[in-house]
Amino acid sequence: MLDFNERRTVFVTCKDRSVPYLEQEIRDLGFFPDKIHRTGVELTASLEDCMDLNLHLRTASQVLFEIRSIYLRNASDIYRRIKALPWEEYLDVDGYFSVNSVVENESVSTPLIVNVKVKDAIVDRFREKFGRRPDSGSEYKGLVVQIYWKDTHAQIYLNTTGETLAKHGYRKIPGKAPMMEDLAAATIYATEWNTRVPFINPMCGSGTLAIEAALMASNRYPGLYRDHYAFMDILGYSSEAYEAKMRKLRNKIIENPGVKIVASDISLQAITFARENAAIAQVEDLIDFQVCDFAETEIPEKPRGVIMFNPEYGERLGEVEELAETYKRIGDFLKQKCAGYRGYIFTGNLELAKKVGLRVSRRIEFWNGTIDCRLLKYELYEGKK
Repeated sequence: MLDFNERRTVFVTCKDRSVPYLEQEIRDLGFFPDKIHRTGVELTASLEDCMDLNLHLRTASQVLFEIRSIYLRNASDIYRRIKALPWEEYLDVDGYFSVNSVVENESVSTPLIVNVKVKDAIVDRFREKFGRRPDSGSEYKGLVVQIYWKDTHAQIYLNTTGETLAKHGYRKIPGKAPMMEDLAAATIYATEWNTRVPFINPMCGSGTLAIEAALMASNRYPGLYRDHYAFMDILGYSSEAYEAKMRKLRNKIIENPGVKIVASDISLQAITFARENAAIAQVEDLIDFQVCDFAETEIPEKPRGVIMFNPEYGERLGEVEELAETYKRIGDFLKQKCAGYRGYIFTGNLELAKKVGLRVSRRIEFWNGTIDCRLLKYELYEGKK
């Protein structure tokens, strides 16, 4: 079995353009990145460390623990090279495993070919050694084997996460066009919000931004809302070590952070959904929910903090024309009611954003799925500037 304290290469993945925020999270946990990639951060860490990374990270997708880096010329090499690895050190013969691969090699037409060959190699090794084999399938459960193969270089990882970390476990009711939790956390980090000053989220929808802000303010981490990770199915895993980490996680909670977080929406149903999600996250009492038009949102005069909008982008012409007036009204609201705050609009439609009518002081790039988005910053000066 694996020594959970042995340090090897670990690759933590995230959405493209979220890397700066993931890197800072990793540094804040006391780790030192070795390499920064477009969609993740590489560091040296143990499986014990991977447990902590999975429990704490808000902007990550997967935490991958490298077991081998191998030379692969073409598809005919896969079975032999994979079968030679000591899979019995990682996986119980009566366990379950799945395989996922990302391949850039001209000999492979689809990653499914690689997945099947890897599964066959692992199964045959067990059958030859023990006379029986573990179960396998496509579900992200049990031991998760991750392959990254580019040209002639393949990295073999144990995926210590399983189901993506992008979902933080509290959002049972997503609402209309929801923002994923990992993206919401990354955009809040991008605002450089100080958790001691107000965070205002008009047009809150299902409440993801406000809930993520409340989680940050109260020191609640995603691991509190999840009860299974793929590292639990790696041989050598200690449930006692995991429970100790969970106790530490619970002890970090700040029950009354004393910060004002406001979430408003004109839809009573949206606020109802947002409240239910916040209740699951145990932060309902930390958020001031308001049912109103965004322009009527009550915001504290002091101290001034961050106000953040995530309006619809508009996919059809009629919607865009209707939203143009909404974006103009957002600009009026920021100018007239939010002096001294730092204003932000997250949008996938820069033409609509021009209707805001305020000077943008910073444009921060993000992807929301396949939509090229910007987090636009507005300095809302008090008085004339």
